Amino acid sequence: MDPDFLNAFTQPSTLNRSLTEDVIAKGEKRKLIKPISSNNPKLEELKLFLTEWINRTLREEHIVVKSLEEDLYDGLVLHHLLENLGSLKLDVEKIALTEKKQRQKLSVILEVVAKCLQLEESQLKWSVESILAKDLLSTLHLLVAIAKHFEPTLALPRNVQVETITIETTSKGLKTSNAVEYITENKENIEAQSKDDAFELFSCAPDKLDAVKKALLQFVDQHIGKLGLNVKDIESQFSDGVILLLLIGQLEGYFLNLRNFFLTPASTMEMLHNVNLALVLLADGGLLNFPVNSEDIVNGDTKAIVRVLYCLYSKYRTKEA
Repeated sequence: MDPDFLNAFTQPSTLNRSLTEDVIAKGEKRKLIKPISSNNPKLEELKLFLTEWINRTLREEHIVVKSLEEDLYDGLVLHHLLENLGSLKLDVEKIALTEKKQRQKLSVILEVVAKCLQLEESQLKWSVESILAKDLLSTLHLLVAIAKHFEPTLALPRNVQVETITIETTSKGLKTSNAVEYITENKENIEAQSKDDAFELFSCAPDKLDAVKKALLQFVDQHIGKLGLNVKDIESQFSDGVILLLLIGQLEGYFLNLRNFFLTPASTMEMLHNVNLALVLLADGGLLNFPVNSEDIVNGDTKAIVRVLYCLYSKYRTKEA
């Protein structure tokens, strides 16, 4: 295999490291970021963002990452990151000096990640071999998935896409194919899917509900805290409509006249009045385009409350990002 030929399609640094006849076996495929995308400002922004996020997360452990590919391949940083973010105890030594032990360590780590994210093997965009080979594309996909799962409010750079080339050795020689691949979500797709996200939390991914509730509470506290209030429980503290009204007022810039709602509702009827007013304000602002039973919210129904909060969260998280 002529290295000069491959250099026309791939990154030289990646080629020298992994694309030789000894590494790519017959029938094996390898996907790489094309040189045209290697200096993409959006890609550089994502790399810097993830690097700073890791360093910020692991500051107390005095771990400093300078290169995502070079510093994560042996599993040490990933080990610390998972323990810090998910309070996970991994049954593997933190320091692995030999390639064999590094491969074993990565196998344990990536198995835990797949289990946490509830991903099948066919859904994974990384592997033990690709991370060990310091593959940038795989490393980015892995870090983005970890960040989105454990810190769903993290404002990852959006619409990061790269041009890729997939290389395969066959009995007839070298076979290549080109594609455009998103590393972070397409903004348009996010907006189109945002209406369905709350439904999916309860049907397709109920395991992520706690993480989303935590993210919503952080979002609410960020704005309600300006009024000297604190929210710790979604089900109970939103049932009377007061916090919801105050949150809408903070976000939408409404001046809510105290005569229009009950600041300290003393009955179910007063709570329903508050909730109905909040739903009207949301609908008038174009934030609510699905039916919500106000009685469900008063009764502390998690699904109803999360769906309503998610409308505000989706809009204002985008603005803050």
